Amino acid sequence: MCDTTQKDSEVFPMEKIHCPVGETIRLIGGKYKALILWFLTEQPKRYGELQKLIPEATAKMLTQQLRELEQDALISRTVYPVVPPKVEYALTELGKSMIPILQSMYQWGEEYLKERGVCPNCAMKKHEN
Repeated sequence: MCDTTQKDSEVFPMEKIHCPVGETIRLIGGKYKALILWFLTEQPKRYGELQKLIPEATAKMLTQQLRELEQDALISRTVYPVVPPKVEYALTELGKSMIPILQSMYQWGEEYLKERGVCPNCAMKKHEN
């Protein structure tokens, strides 16, 4: 619970601004972060599967975005002790809490495109509630 009686400067002496929308954008605003999260909503995926689903992402960028999502506790990375190595990415509980936000973004974007006479044609598929 936030104590709204304290001044920000008392709680955060470095005067860092803490904005809920800004923090959400920081977490999912990377170039491919929202797409990665979207593709993990139904089941865990291996790195190669994510590469195929997001072909425009370079290997370096995809790896970076996955690491950042893992550091922010939105996804988990499981390494299986097999040869060749098997690594799977899955949503954490915190990551799963983003699903309604992702669905809203999809719906908004779909309407935006349709109003302009454009049909969505990406690898993302609409999730049914």
